[in-house]
Amino acid sequence: MDNREKILKIADVHPDTAVNIETVESAISQILIAIGENPDRPGLQDTPNRVARMYEELLAGYREDPYQILNGAIFEDTYDEMVLVRDIEFYSLCEHHMLPFIGRAHVAYFPNGRVIGLSKIPRIVDLFARRLQIQERMTRQIADLLNALLSPHGVAVVVEGLHLCSTMRGVHKHDARMTTSAMLGAFRNNIATREEFLDNISRGATPLRF
Repeated sequence: MDNREKILKIADVHPDTAVNIETVESAISQILIAIGENPDRPGLQDTPNRVARMYEELLAGYREDPYQILNGAIFEDTYDEMVLVRDIEFYSLCEHHMLPFIGRAHVAYFPNGRVIGLSKIPRIVDLFARRLQIQERMTRQIADLLNALLSPHGVAVVVEGLHLCSTMRGVHKHDARMTTSAMLGAFRNNIATREEFLDNISRGATPLRF
C-alpha cells in the first residue's frame, strides 16, 4: 500500500461519490407526510430540496480528498517544539439521531522534521466533522491522520462537544458537555508533555454554549 492509499484509508473518504439530491428530496417528502404534514403547502414546498442541499454541505467530509485539502502545505523544517492550534470550532451530526453536535477541537503535535500549514489543521477537523459521526471516533481520526501525514514525535487531540441529542431530547441535560481525547507518541508516553498540552488548552478557556 502506497502512502496515498494509506492516507485515504485513514481518512475514510470517497471522493467520487455524491449526494443523490432527488433521493433525499423524495425521502424528506415521505417523512413530512409520515409526521402528518403536507409537503405541498407553501411553507414546505421547497423544504425537501433545502434539506438535500443542506446535507450536501454538512456531509461534505465524505468526499473531500485530504491531498486537495493539504495542497502541498507540508514543509521540511527543524522546529522541534510543540505546535498547538486550539479552539477550532466545528459542527457535526450525531449518527444516532442525525441531530447536530457542536464544539471545539484542540490539536497539537511535536514535529519530527516536518510541519503543516496552520490553516490545514482546522480543515482536517472539518474533514471528519462534516459527516455522520460520534465524537469519540472523530477525535481519534483527527489524531491518526495527522500522525500519518507528518510522522511526528507525538500528536494530541482534545475535543469538547455539546450534543443536541442530549439537550433537546432524551435526558434533556442542557449543560452536559462531552470531552474526548487521543494521545499518540510523546503525548501518551510522557506525563510532562501531556500536562503541558492540557495546561495550554485550559488557559483562558471559555464555556461552550449554543
